[in-house]
Amino acid sequence: MRAGLKMSTSVFTVGLIGAWYFSNIGVLLLNKYLLSNYGFRFPIFLTMCHMTACALFSYIAIAWMKVVPMQTIRSRTQFLKIVALSIIFCTSVVSGNISLRFLPVSFNQAIGATTPFFTAVFAYIMTFRQEAWLVYATLVPVVTGVVIASGGEPSFHLYGFVMCVMATAARALKSVLQGILLSSEGEKLNSMNLLLYMAPIAVVVLLPATLLLEPNVLGILIASARRDVYILFLLIVNSAMAYFVNLTNFLVTKHTSALTLQVLGNAKGAVAVVVSVLLFRNPVTVTGMAGYSLTVFGVVLYSEAKRRSK
Repeated sequence: MRAGLKMSTSVFTVGLIGAWYFSNIGVLLLNKYLLSNYGFRFPIFLTMCHMTACALFSYIAIAWMKVVPMQTIRSRTQFLKIVALSIIFCTSVVSGNISLRFLPVSFNQAIGATTPFFTAVFAYIMTFRQEAWLVYATLVPVVTGVVIASGGEPSFHLYGFVMCVMATAARALKSVLQGILLSSEGEKLNSMNLLLYMAPIAVVVLLPATLLLEPNVLGILIASARRDVYILFLLIVNSAMAYFVNLTNFLVTKHTSALTLQVLGNAKGAVAVVVSVLLFRNPVTVTGMAGYSLTVFGVVLYSEAKRRSK
């Protein structure tokens, strides 16, 4: 009986990890396909679709399905903190989607792997928290790898590179600020409840940005759908997967650990690179792959150094 229960738990955990990989890599590749290959050049609108789906599915999961207990916003100050996090989150996602228009997924993932570097920088600037010297030492190969990958990237695009760096920095800033702003017991929210409140705020922020910077998107979308209804299917699937990335992140952490998720994340980048090269046939060089490999190796060392320093 106990062996059967253990087996079913293991199967469930493996299934969760598989769903996490599928949703994470799937949304990344679909974003690339829509924004670059398919020709849907509206990254702000695409991000707004993602946030709309996250708001809707979060409410269904928490209010109806009771996946996690609903946590309420307790003060105006807490609400303003969530607004600030939402704006930074929007900046990260929009910048990342813009970068996918110009950069191959392999290079995008190499830059994204430098998140620990930006996290360490922001943590020091905002909290004066110093890490052990070994932790900082592991950031050297992380950054060096991206420098090497940039030099060896045949599809290098400066604007795409800047947007990707901005997305990575904003993602790190959000994680540091979240720890600072929502640190008290009365203000802490689990990731699912935080998404429930952040997503609608993000839609409100992104709507005027879409109307101002992508004013013809609805007309173009309707005209495209008349020619090829497949575009609507891609947008719906892509938006739903954006929510499931967050859901599976939460469930994998809950049923394993944050460290396991971090290790899986390191491997996910490598898998995404291989799959994207096979699908999109973007050119890669030995220098570029060597740089990316060095960055991933640095991230693995960073994770281990952080674990030992605690």
